[in-house]
Amino acid sequence: MIKNEKIKATEVQLTGLNGEDLGIMSTRDALALAKQHKVDLICMSLMTSPPPCKLMGAGAAKQEKQQEKKKAAKTPDKRKVKEIRLNLQMEDHDRETKQSQAERILTKGDSVKLVIQVHGAKEGTAGKEWAEQLCKSLAEYGSKTTGIQVSGKQVVVQLDPIE
Repeated sequence: MIKNEKIKATEVQLTGLNGEDLGIMSTRDALALAKQHKVDLICMSLMTSPPPCKLMGAGAAKQEKQQEKKKAAKTPDKRKVKEIRLNLQMEDHDRETKQSQAERILTKGDSVKLVIQVHGAKEGTAGKEWAEQLCKSLAEYGSKTTGIQVSGKQVVVQLDPIE
């Protein structure tokens, strides 16, 4: 947060104490106005020219910044991507367990990355077929975000929850 004499711009876009637009003025005039009202001149952003500045008390500026941080902390993070590793030689019961695990993850709102371990080209096609079956059976919980990718020793597909 840049304030008062540390603002190096020659002109600023000034906003008053009550949020009213005071227009573009020289930094010296804006500083004089701030001293007249016994408040600080706070620069909001250096990304535009002239930079937008506000007249506000030092305590109010700190409080506003803290409120913005709290708001940012409250917004939920991106959904997590949970990886489930599978193998073509798994028993049917283990496959069902992994599928129900994927259902649980998707209903919680996280994404699932299914990774099926394969060996060779023949198993690659079998792994792709199994991945397609899994996607169909999990269709009510999530949808594919990526296509089914077959690469060497694994088949990978990611499912995002349906909202």
